[in-house]
Amino acid sequence: MTDPHMAPEETDVHGSEPGGRRPIRARTNRAGTNRAGTVRARAARGGTVRARAAGAALAVVLTTLGAATLAACDGGGDDSTGTPTFSDRPTPPDTASFSGAPPSGVASAAESRIASAQASAASAAASASAREAERKASIGAEAERSRQAAENALKDVDGRGNALGEVAMTGKPRADTNGLLAVVVTITNKTNAKASYAVQVDFLDPSGKVVETRFTGAEDLPPGDRVQPLVISREPAEPVLTPRLTKAQRY
Repeated sequence: MTDPHMAPEETDVHGSEPGGRRPIRARTNRAGTNRAGTVRARAARGGTVRARAAGAALAVVLTTLGAATLAACDGGGDDSTGTPTFSDRPTPPDTASFSGAPPSGVASAAESRIASAQASAASAAASASAREAERKASIGAEAERSRQAAENALKDVDGRGNALGEVAMTGKPRADTNGLLAVVVTITNKTNAKASYAVQVDFLDPSGKVVETRFTGAEDLPPGDRVQPLVISREPAEPVLTPRLTKAQRY
């Protein structure tokens, strides 16, 4: 490191004083050279600081100009202060500009779905009605077959038959049969083997005359099982008829 208190070092420089005197000696001070470098470094740092300050000032100016531009853009509003205002709720659309009817494509699709649903409902109702009709027809056919079998089984029976102890009869309220005269026939197989039964019910008028005869029965009834077929008179409500268990045959 150079000592600032050192004596100046003399350096020869080519040339001579006018008139042939000794060569000119230029003096160079190393300490002075170091001081000059320090000054230049400080100057460079000062330039950097000034450049940063100038950049900050420019940013402030640009921000101010941007705020002024926003205020100018909002100047057309009713707010005299220039501060932009915002609504707490969105403005509803102007319904007056709507036609009130959905696009034809949407309406057509909706109508198609409704028609399809109605058709499905109608089809389901028709199907249910058909099934119910089939069920009633099946019951009716089975009842008719059972009636015919019982009638055939009783044709050759003398007396009242061999199964009166296994058959009972009770009346049914007319309120439950829409005003018709009906009786419930209870058939119980009291034997130890499978058996079939034929039953004859007569309806008598007030004079004791048989005005109607109905047949019912049960086929292949297991031991201990019981069935309760319903026997309904087709005669008018007046005069009042009386039902009678006439025959019961096990076969």
